[in-house]
Amino acid sequence: MGKYTDPAKELLEYIGGKDNVAAVTHCATRMRFVLKNPAQANVEKIESIKLVKGTFTQAGQFQVIIGNEVSSFYNEFTKYADIDGTSKEEAKVAAKQNMNFLQRMIAHLADIFTPLIPALVVGGLILGFRNIIGDIKLLENGTKSLTEVSQFWAGVHGFLWLIGEAVFHFLPVGITWAITKKMGTSQILGIVLGITLVSPQLLNAYGVAGAKDIPVWDFGFAQIEMIGYQAQVIPAILAGLVLAMLERKLRDIVPNSISMIVVPFFALLPTVLIAHTVLGPIGWSIGSFISDVVYSGLTSSFGWLFAAIFGFAYAPLVITGLHHMTNAIDLQLMSELGGTNLWPMIALSNIAQGSAVLAMIFINRKNEEEKQVSIPAAISCYLGVTEPAMFGINLKYGFPFLAAMIGSLVAAVVSVGSSVMANSIGVGGLPGILSIQPKHISMFAVAMVVAIVIPFILTIVFSKTKMSKVSFNKKAA
Repeated sequence: MGKYTDPAKELLEYIGGKDNVAAVTHCATRMRFVLKNPAQANVEKIESIKLVKGTFTQAGQFQVIIGNEVSSFYNEFTKYADIDGTSKEEAKVAAKQNMNFLQRMIAHLADIFTPLIPALVVGGLILGFRNIIGDIKLLENGTKSLTEVSQFWAGVHGFLWLIGEAVFHFLPVGITWAITKKMGTSQILGIVLGITLVSPQLLNAYGVAGAKDIPVWDFGFAQIEMIGYQAQVIPAILAGLVLAMLERKLRDIVPNSISMIVVPFFALLPTVLIAHTVLGPIGWSIGSFISDVVYSGLTSSFGWLFAAIFGFAYAPLVITGLHHMTNAIDLQLMSELGGTNLWPMIALSNIAQGSAVLAMIFINRKNEEEKQVSIPAAISCYLGVTEPAMFGINLKYGFPFLAAMIGSLVAAVVSVGSSVMANSIGVGGLPGILSIQPKHISMFAVAMVVAIVIPFILTIVFSKTKMSKVSFNKKAA
């Protein structure tokens, strides 16, 4: 009998047996089940299994948190249950049977942006580092930056923009590629389409507002403005979707003998034309409207209320998966306004969740088994990965999650009330300060202190009250 045979046997029984499993896979810390009838899963008994650190349902998948040993447990479970494992993509497809329309839409949006996250994180860190060496007056009594007194750092500053520009200005290339990858169409065509949106031949999107004359392609009977869509999110999404749908439709009707020639040509050429005549201008208008609404809301006299709601609700949004929508909004704000006031609140929410776990470490400091889960969760949370903290600790007990939400609310109000702006999105948590515009770093640091102190104190206070008897875990699941 293997090391994990007993917990595997219990888990199989409590999720409703083999017949209730439509698909199963795993990620770095969790088992991911697509259940035919989710109501058959006995959450209370599943969470009573010693190996299990929590459960929740997201994107149509019932997820069981195991920890770093999930890979070994998965092998034991599938062997004992006599169930064939599936790939993550297959599990996502199967999970759609448990999703409503809104959940499917959010899942599609997440599938587009998730592959881009490593590049966005790198880009955010690089822009943050460029802030430090190029914009903060650190030398000669606070009058000069590193780049102004050192040729080496000036060279580093210029060189790093090569990567920053590639990530953010040429973002449409990544978006159109991600869409074709998700839709199962030709990824190279997605890349080519993205390049046509940001080609150096076009007037840069950042220069459109101040341009006296916009160049055009003149066809005699009609003209098309040669405008680029650098850093634009919505035009790229619309163009990528049209390309993928057109290619899929052509595959269905074009004979295989000539599909290699006909399908790419008649998918790409019309899409590029439509992108520059219809989708680009429409997408630009939609994106500008969204960014104006968000920015106006956060900078209005009621901005504190918007910030309070967002700061309080962001962690629950993570549970539902709706937080993926903020990536598109952040990127749109960056392209329109040169920065985002939304991202700082997200980073502060990460910190608040980590601080609540830190308080739980203090409360349970004599519980060695608990610390094995909580200490790594707190560290990862402070570095921007909230999942182990939220699902493994805070939602399990309930009151730390509420304490973190309140702390995030106050920190968000401080951030927005001080007009804090980030140059870019990047790593959340404590390293998020690297993304903040230099003139706002000191106030963001104050907001960070708030996000650390308030959740810590409230968690300890709540632990001594009747709130410690309340758990949100069932709601999360």
